[in-house]
Amino acid sequence: MSLNALYVDFNSYFSSVEQQLRPELRGKPIGVLAVMAETTCCIAASYEAKAFGIKTGTLVKEARKLCPEMIFVEARPSVYVTFHHKLIEIVESCTHVEKVLSIDEMVCKLTGSQQHPENALKLAAKIKREINKQFDFIRCSIGIAPNTFLAKTASNMQKPDGCVLIEQHELPQRLYGLKLRALNGIGKQMEARLNRFKITTVEQLYAANRQQLQSAWGSIEGERMYDKLRGLEPHYVKNARSSLGHSHVIPPEQRNAAGVKAVLHRLLQKACMRMRSYDLLASRISVKVKFRNQPSWSPESAISPTDNTLRLIEALEAFLQHYPQTKNEPYAVGISFSGLVTADEVARDLFQIEPLENEKKLNRAIDTLNLKFGKNTIYFGGAHDALKDAPMRIAFNHIPDLVVEGDGDD
Repeated sequence: MSLNALYVDFNSYFSSVEQQLRPELRGKPIGVLAVMAETTCCIAASYEAKAFGIKTGTLVKEARKLCPEMIFVEARPSVYVTFHHKLIEIVESCTHVEKVLSIDEMVCKLTGSQQHPENALKLAAKIKREINKQFDFIRCSIGIAPNTFLAKTASNMQKPDGCVLIEQHELPQRLYGLKLRALNGIGKQMEARLNRFKITTVEQLYAANRQQLQSAWGSIEGERMYDKLRGLEPHYVKNARSSLGHSHVIPPEQRNAAGVKAVLHRLLQKACMRMRSYDLLASRISVKVKFRNQPSWSPESAISPTDNTLRLIEALEAFLQHYPQTKNEPYAVGISFSGLVTADEVARDLFQIEPLENEKKLNRAIDTLNLKFGKNTIYFGGAHDALKDAPMRIAFNHIPDLVVEGDGDD
């Protein structure tokens, strides 16, 4: 079986971009924070910080204990997205990018002479050279293998700035030295589940048959793992978008009922604009507020399918009438729209045609003005006290559209 996939994984991406732009941070242990607060955690750490045991998820106060010289910087999502697109262009100048998998990962399909080991390695070296010409402090690890799964596995085997090739004839022995959690798709809970099925090593995982893995996973994912370990590319049916939303760690000064309300209004208005950009309607809305020393508050409700901000604000306000009376501090909020459908899938109430058209015009005008003159040019009043809160964030599987979701301040 030929080499089919070349996987590019940018190392400590957020922190590397910061070090690229700010030479004074190079060689220093830095942590990137979503919000500058002692109560939050690192969303990224430089390799200098990782040497002290600091990683994504490490609390600020814990990071300071591990490394007193630690430097913290606030995340700049729009900058990272801009660099992301520039890096895609560089890789694309060397070979076609088959699929972008996250803000810092992409896979290229190898074809023809590229599938020969020596040529694949030359291509990987070229990609690294071209990146280094423009950004000398952004490094990537590259994995080359018969399929995407094994190429990603290879990219993780030599970090930072590595290049690892796995050929078909090396399987499965080349994988036996890895721990189960080194394989994509096996986290802490899945590892525990596999252990209950008497699978504790990669060798035992490989020896299991399709039915055993299907039982261990409890789904078709087990059969896909069987194929992926053998260098095959499993078939996936692309699902339509089923939900979207935004979440935010509240800054200290907003950690009260009024702050929660304002930030939720801000998140809702951002999510509405994004939903309209996809030409979708929501038929369910849910809210989540996390408290310290208290279970989260998570109301949800079905609604008539809509993309109208005013209607969704009404649903949010109905929730907020039942906001918990508590002295415990709220520290994070989120809002989600689900049951997403297109307008063609919805039967409209004939008696509401005219109001609906007016609502569409209002929302269209709001979106147009905000796109033309910048975010927060026009907004509904509930978000007034949180206009600088809930900036653009980068989720693992969603690269924000800078035009629709950008904050316009970077």
